[in-house]
Amino acid sequence: MDWTLFAIFFGACCAAAATGSMFAPGAWYRGLDKPTWTPPDWLFPVAWTVLYISIAFAAARVAPMEGSAYVMAFWALQIALNTLWTPVFFGLQRLGAGLVIIGLLWLSVLGLLAMLWPMDTLAFWITSPYLVWVSVAAALNLSIWLRNRTVQIA
Repeated sequence: MDWTLFAIFFGACCAAAATGSMFAPGAWYRGLDKPTWTPPDWLFPVAWTVLYISIAFAAARVAPMEGSAYVMAFWALQIALNTLWTPVFFGLQRLGAGLVIIGLLWLSVLGLLAMLWPMDTLAFWITSPYLVWVSVAAALNLSIWLRNRTVQIA
């Protein structure tokens, strides 16, 4: 594998991750009504670190392959939507808009997996937990939106 290529993809993941520190959950998020199955706060950075390494690794494996254009297009779309969600949800405190973005993110990750499967099964399996995590995050976003529709946004 080309480690320079991995570093470039991981850099894109780090840029997405940076929004988490720029738009930290804070008191507003802690004050929202959340379901009992909400993962503990410490799990989010751990899960995202593992996922970002995994998707950068998968992209670095597949990018040099002939016919990888759609894989790379879905990879670019998912990282853009991933980057957008945090500032919208935590920064702007727009739960409904966050739900739309995470729904599109889920579809883009599904598209990424569909394109990965025939090209590189290892990259597919390494990326698969990402869809599981985004599914949990989307369900959490939906639940928070439903529980807090009457909350005044700053």
